[in-house]
Amino acid sequence: MTFNHSSQNKQHRHRSFFLIIFVLLAGAVCGVFVGVIIALTHDLPQIRQLESFQPSATTRIYSSDGIVLAELFAERRDPVKLEAIPSYLKAALLATEDQRFYSHSGIDIKGIGRAIISDIRAGRFVQGGSTITQQLAKTLFLTPRRTLLRKLKEAFLALQLERRYTKDAILTLYFNQIYLGSGAYGVEAAAQLYFGKPVSALNLSECALLAGLPQAPSRYSPRVNKSLAVKRRNVVLRRMLAKGIITSSLYDETVKLPLKLNAPVRPSDLAPYFIAHIKQLLEKKIGAELLYKGGLTVTTTLVYEEQKAAAQAVSQGIEALEIRRRYQGIQAPSPQAALIAIDVKTGGIRAMIGGRNFKQSVFNRATMAERQPGSAFKPLVYALAIERGFAQNSLLTDAPVAYKIEGKRKKWRPRNFSGTFKGSITLRQALSVSQNIPAVHLAEMLGVSSVAQFAHKLGIRSQLHPYLSLALGASEVSLIDLTAAYTVFANQGQHIRPFGVTDVYDRNNRRIWRVKPEKKAVMSRAAATVMTDMLAAVIREGTGRKARVIQRPLGGKTGTTNKYRDALFVGFSPSLATGVWVGLDDHTTLGKRETGSKAALPIWIQFMQAALDGKPYQHFDQPDEVVSVRMDIVTGKPVEEEEAADAVDALFVKGAMPQSSY
Repeated sequence: MTFNHSSQNKQHRHRSFFLIIFVLLAGAVCGVFVGVIIALTHDLPQIRQLESFQPSATTRIYSSDGIVLAELFAERRDPVKLEAIPSYLKAALLATEDQRFYSHSGIDIKGIGRAIISDIRAGRFVQGGSTITQQLAKTLFLTPRRTLLRKLKEAFLALQLERRYTKDAILTLYFNQIYLGSGAYGVEAAAQLYFGKPVSALNLSECALLAGLPQAPSRYSPRVNKSLAVKRRNVVLRRMLAKGIITSSLYDETVKLPLKLNAPVRPSDLAPYFIAHIKQLLEKKIGAELLYKGGLTVTTTLVYEEQKAAAQAVSQGIEALEIRRRYQGIQAPSPQAALIAIDVKTGGIRAMIGGRNFKQSVFNRATMAERQPGSAFKPLVYALAIERGFAQNSLLTDAPVAYKIEGKRKKWRPRNFSGTFKGSITLRQALSVSQNIPAVHLAEMLGVSSVAQFAHKLGIRSQLHPYLSLALGASEVSLIDLTAAYTVFANQGQHIRPFGVTDVYDRNNRRIWRVKPEKKAVMSRAAATVMTDMLAAVIREGTGRKARVIQRPLGGKTGTTNKYRDALFVGFSPSLATGVWVGLDDHTTLGKRETGSKAALPIWIQFMQAALDGKPYQHFDQPDEVVSVRMDIVTGKPVEEEEAADAVDALFVKGAMPQSSY
């Protein structure tokens, strides 16, 4: 009895011991399991985020005539719906990447087993065994680094994706997210990049090539290795044949086809300065995140054919200048040039050249540079005079003069470029032949501060120094501001601030921004019309007479600075105002007698001829407030019709035709 009782106690203790060990082991296993689960899931993203997920897409910038000027993207991508993807591409991808896609729950056990065996044999990760769902989970949420922990996380995410979304939804995301080499994300971007067509238009050969890229996109990209891409395409075709997706005859026919790639098509690089200009604007207005990832459509004011003409005119003009410089023996830095063309009626920028080579220098000399305009500033002085009641035939003194400069012992003695003096000269002739001293006299009468204020009113935004030399263009201005000021004359006193973007649409084609031109009346219609007539005289009778070759109504003014550092011509037709500047960034000379008429005007003429070619012939508007009078070109006195030898038809504000001398 005692022995039996002792034996029972011992057995009871053994059972208790093993029970405790079992509980401890079970607890440890559970703890490890929970720990693994926590390690796997504590930093996993929320799958429900996909419900509001939109993949980044390419933003395209278009010219006003529908040409793609630039593509902006963080990743080159153009999302499409599943219906747009050819059946051959879907079948090829499934045969290559995930044969049991529509039957597994996100993880393919057989595929994983096959991959493990391959990895063990190789002694490293050589085959992933990932399903399409796992690949999508990795692409959307994880890093590409191959580790056991990442593979486990990938599996967990794949299971969650399969629980929440349909197979077709997962496949659609995959087709739009997967990287396919050479910077292309998604099948639409790849189709456009490699074949120059939408994915919906791909043939069997092209579908097979795309389906073979996900395994090693950087290696199999046809832009990287064309022959290797063809071999990979043929592997995909063999799998399609083995699965009964294509017939043997179709296979035999397709594997023999050469790979026809689209020539690398990049958006036009004819307008890099313009694109940089509006990118800066758009980043401020809508933000870089939306601009580079939002798949926006941006329409601009730029006219593609006019931009091409501008690039050609600047290139040829600079080439001709360099030949002249070499003839003069100059080994100095290469000259630069800028051109900007603005629609007179709308203010839209139609062409922009900011320098001779954007890759060498991104500095935009059309918008950022401020240089002395020389005599190209004079029309702003004369415009204020006309606005205040002066007339074209008002007389100014053209004789030697000296001005005392405060704080300086030496007097300032302005000189005419011609070196001659005419004694008495009309406003019209003084402007057309660009005499300096009459312009200084006029600024003195008007008040230099008033001239500066009026120039600001016409759109000049830079600081203007209140000295008499302002009348000769001694204060620096930007080419875009100066050209916009000239549009006021052709636009009957209306100033419109230049702009480059018209509309911005989101990826759903909803307009999210439209530019409203800033329009303002800054001088009277009558005075603006008289100024247009005076600037037309510069071309008909003065320093801009080379432009008469265009044989259309035009107005404009040359500009040349001291030591030929800057050469300008700014002018306009009834529809288009264009400014051209030529100079060197270090402010050294362009060369002997390289005036605005010689260095800048030929570029202006070549561009305007091309821009106006084929356009309707237009006259400048003439409001009722002005009257045409025939007058002597030198004295300014009215003449009879038969006395037409030295006479011109000139416009005057009604009631303002004085003969007094100033």
